[in-house]
Amino acid sequence: MRKVKFKNRNWDTAANLHLPYNFDETQNYPAIVCVHPGGSVKEQTAGLYAGKLAKKGFIALAYDASFQGESGGEPRYLEDPTTRVEDIRYAVDYLTTLNFVDKDRIGLLGICAGGGYAANAALKERRIRAVATVSGVNIGRAFREANFLETLEVVSSQRTAEVNGAESIITNWTPNSSEEAKKAGINDLDMLEAINYYRTPRGEFPTSNNKLLFASMPNLIMFDAFHLADFLLTQPLLVIVGDKVGAFGSYRDGFDLYKKAASKNKKIHIVNGAGHYDLYDKPEATAGALEKLVPFFRENLLQE
Repeated sequence: MRKVKFKNRNWDTAANLHLPYNFDETQNYPAIVCVHPGGSVKEQTAGLYAGKLAKKGFIALAYDASFQGESGGEPRYLEDPTTRVEDIRYAVDYLTTLNFVDKDRIGLLGICAGGGYAANAALKERRIRAVATVSGVNIGRAFREANFLETLEVVSSQRTAEVNGAESIITNWTPNSSEEAKKAGINDLDMLEAINYYRTPRGEFPTSNNKLLFASMPNLIMFDAFHLADFLLTQPLLVIVGDKVGAFGSYRDGFDLYKKAASKNKKIHIVNGAGHYDLYDKPEATAGALEKLVPFFRENLLQE
């Protein structure tokens, strides 16, 4: 693995470039951009999948989203869907500058919100030849299900306060512990698993600090990752979900994307016994996903 940086507008994006065994810079390899979930970083589940795909012969790039992790950009902790989609296009730009990457064999894998961003990026980025999602979520749909009009009112008032000198509000993606969640009356499987993944040694990483700029909310609420997928998402598509359904809606969104996509080559795979977060790192669940991901990318990125 190589730690690399690439330019994204006027800031740097921090990334890890995962290389196959017996890597040879004189050869041409297919490449896959791996897009992390909201609130995540490149060393977590996106990096896990990138490493596994590299072992199967692909170049795999996992990076930190703009404004987050080790990447640049201001304001910090902003989750902006438009920029998240553009991050993917800059990642593709970077891969095309590498002599050992075949510019005509670039694929895309997104996990959770990264799955929605990946699907959306593929609508206009034709250099992406194949798209896969794991526990993919349409993050706008998720945020619209939680008091969105009240949230917009609060953000609007906060914007007025900030322009008149108030500090920005930084909130959390999740409660900081399962105890904190239970005290708040939160007992949904997906949220408790999110805490178990991000806030314990299981998946925690120092740069994944559970911070979200509150001003992100309007852009998240207004975003529809699958808008125009029925016209523009024509690339080969693989959707992977688990059959343990939680409140985050990846099972629902997975079938929504599968049904909407214009692709004539599309598949959906359900990993039995897996929940949303099992597919982040649990060996049996991720193995079930990779059993489909590897042949999918080989079929659609490897030339005879």
